[in-house]
This record gives sequence, C-alpha cells and structure tokens, in this order.
Amino acid sequence: MKNRVSILGIPFDNISPEAAVEQVYAMRLEERAHRVVTPNSEMVYLAQSDPVFAKILRESDFVVPDGVGVIYASKLIGTPIREKVAGIDLGEGLIARMARSGEGVFFLGAKPGVADLAAEKLCEKYPGLRVVGTQDGYFKNVDEVIEKINQSGAVLLFVCLGVPKQEQFMAEYGPRLTSVRIMLGLGGSLDGYAGLAKRAPKWMIRMGLEWFYRLCKEPYRYKRMLALPKFMLCVLKYGKKEVAKK
Repeated sequence: MKNRVSILGIPFDNISPEAAVEQVYAMRLEERAHRVVTPNSEMVYLAQSDPVFAKILRESDFVVPDGVGVIYASKLIGTPIREKVAGIDLGEGLIARMARSGEGVFFLGAKPGVADLAAEKLCEKYPGLRVVGTQDGYFKNVDEVIEKINQSGAVLLFVCLGVPKQEQFMAEYGPRLTSVRIMLGLGGSLDGYAGLAKRAPKWMIRMGLEWFYRLCKEPYRYKRMLALPKFMLCVLKYGKKEVAKK
C-alpha cells in the first residue's frame, strides 16, 4: 500500500526525491500511460473550487509535493511529508534514466522553439538521450498532436501546458497514447531545461525560499502567490478535521 498524506483532499506520495524517480521510472513496465502530477499549494487551493481538477489530481498514479507550502501544511496538521519533490528535478532524474536505457522522450508545451532548445541542452548534458519529438503548446488540432506523439514511439511524455490544462490533457488523452507509459505534468520546466529560466541558488532552495527568488525575478507573479496564505488558512480551518475523520 502506498504511503500517502492527504492535504485538503489531495493525496501526496510521501517519498524521497530519489525514490520518486525510481518508482515513476518503473511505471514504464506496465502497458498503459501513467499520470504523474506535481501539485504545489496554489494547485491544491485551486482544487478546492474546481471539483473536476481535484478529481484528476486524486486519481493520478503518482502525486508529489512540489512546494514548501505543502510540506509546511502537512506538518501543521500532524502528518508530515518527508520532503519536497521538485517536479523539475523529478523530470531530470527520469531524463537521466532514459538516457541510459535509450527509451524515447517527447516534449510537449512551452512557446515555439523552447522544447527544441530544451532537447538540445539535455542531449548535450545526457549523452544517449533520445528526444523523439517536440511540440509547442500553441497547437490547435489535438488529434494531430496525439498522432505525432504515437508515431514517435515515446515512452516518457513531458506535458508542459500550464495548470490545469496539462492535467486535463493527460486525463482526457492519456488513454489514446499507444507507446507512452509515463506522462509527467511539469508546467514551465521546459524553460528551465532550455536555460531560459534560472532556478534559485541551492542555498535558497534548501531553505525553502525558491518562491521568494521567483517573486523577485518575476514580480508579476505576486497575484498567483497570494494563493499561499489562502491555502494555509484552508489548512488551518479544515486540515486537522480531515485527518480526524480517518
């Protein structure tokens, strides 16, 4: 049975980043497309008012806590999650494994040219990596995109369309994917892999200040970050009641 911690109705896998890579990588052995999501506090807060989105998160095969807000919330309600599992790191860990196995990877999302640049950078970093296809996120014909992915023979699909579009895409179209075994929703990670968006220094990440670094770099994000205090208020109000019901 999975070791999971529920935060406002969203079940998170309580696991180390290293173990997360291994467990997700092992999913490729089963003949279906597994859905892996990486919710942060903003996504959990969104799920409180969007039951369809909440259902998608709950029914995903693997759910990792991509944000210190979720970690703090788990401690607050007395069911602590071991540590943050950053989606961008989970993705790169899988890339490293795929480079060794030679299995194909497909990048879907971001602005035109970004996925190609990310593929170029990652192939330089991980010799043996096979990026078998890319597609920007500005497509109009989803059937053509599904066909393109299927024709590529990709085993691992990065879905970087933003929240909640990427989760909706995986839930709706995952069953139509023939070769894909792992679908990973990763927001703006392709920009990071392409070198277009820099992450916080490691010391800031260790101290849980990556959100502050991003706010300083992208002040226009402040409205989105207002979801954090609202999320914490929800946790204070309903979190412990949720635990008590179990």
